[in-house]
Amino acid sequence: MSAASNYLEAALLNHTLTSTAYSAPSTRYVALFTNTSGNAATNLQAGTLTDEVTTSGSAYARQAVTFGAAANSAGTTSSATNATVTFPTATAAWGTITHVAIMDASSSGNVLFFGAVTVSKSISTGDTFQITSGNLTVALA
Repeated sequence: MSAASNYLEAALLNHTLTSTAYSAPSTRYVALFTNTSGNAATNLQAGTLTDEVTTSGSAYARQAVTFGAAANSAGTTSSATNATVTFPTATAAWGTITHVAIMDASSSGNVLFFGAVTVSKSISTGDTFQITSGNLTVALA
């Protein structure tokens, strides 16, 4: 993923170009989104969380994620997950996962980065969603 939210873009510009400090969150979380509104990417850019998987009675919860140090390569800086991220087993259907976002809180909070998944995945009762180590990469160009 290479899209930063409006929130993060403003925070980084203010931190870099003004005297407004930005404190990175101590823990970052992966959130899963369906595209029920038809505008998942637009909503995530604006920080609207209307398409996040429904949490009531489904065992869904955002998962903490860690990243390795950023590496520079051909004009791009990127960082990838350094551990597998496994979501709880769904106790009710979650729908079709189309997007993921890196969040600064375990609930509510702000979108930091977001992007579409390579292949959408329908999560039914009894299914588990997993992102294997190195397969969630944030890049800036």
